[in-house]
Amino acid sequence: MSLFRQRRNVLPGFGLSLGFTLTYLSLIVLLPISAAFLKTMGMSWADFWHAVTGPRVMAAYRLSFGASLLAGGINAFFGLIVAWVLVRYNFTGKKIVDALVDLPFALPTAVAGIALTAVYAKNGWIGQWLEPHGVKIAFTRAGVLLALTFIGLPFVVRTLQPVLEDLEPELEEAAASLGANRWQTLTRVILPELLPALLTGFALAFARALGEYGSVVFISGNMPMRTEIVPLLIITKLEQYDYRGATALAVVMLVASFALLLLINLLQKWSAQWRAQV
Repeated sequence: MSLFRQRRNVLPGFGLSLGFTLTYLSLIVLLPISAAFLKTMGMSWADFWHAVTGPRVMAAYRLSFGASLLAGGINAFFGLIVAWVLVRYNFTGKKIVDALVDLPFALPTAVAGIALTAVYAKNGWIGQWLEPHGVKIAFTRAGVLLALTFIGLPFVVRTLQPVLEDLEPELEEAAASLGANRWQTLTRVILPELLPALLTGFALAFARALGEYGSVVFISGNMPMRTEIVPLLIITKLEQYDYRGATALAVVMLVASFALLLLINLLQKWSAQWRAQV
């Protein structure tokens, strides 16, 4: 009789499962990414550098990364408040509000862009009241930021909700009984527990905003050097049959996104270690 009993798994053995996983990921993820890199290898370094550093391209970089970063920060702040309200309070219409959070998930991005443009345009429901005061949303960078904030909010809320549900209110009561005020309770008890999830939600919202196209293309106006984002510039190059230029931009965005996500993962690891020491 064997001293060790073999674990029974519902799925096949490790070798077969790993082989299927690697094959699937190779076909879905690695193959398209490799094709993008191979396409740019046919370009000289001078041509590649010219394609990814032109004045129009740099303006698109600044808008895409800057607006995505700002939208992620806005969603991290307000998403925390929304998740807190949905978890900690019971009120009439709570299920409706909870369902509305997922609306950007289900709504086609083009529909979202048209709806935002209709609301914030010069003759829109809200835009007609803002325009006389010199506040313009549609066809400006503010419109781009609004669209990116709209599509990124659910990522923060849905990431924070499970953590908030596991966070016992008794911890706050214990902190209050030990003399901590609300600010100390927030910064020393609640935020250390939420920080990894908050960073994850921010990363997801940032990554989602960085690749957004459909909702931005309508409300931005697509003006070169002003409201043109990198995904739109890639589409423009494809329409002009500049396949190598479009692929070069895609590679830059891919490398930048991977580097930023790696940095965020390192920050999450650091925050988890810091939380364990608190």
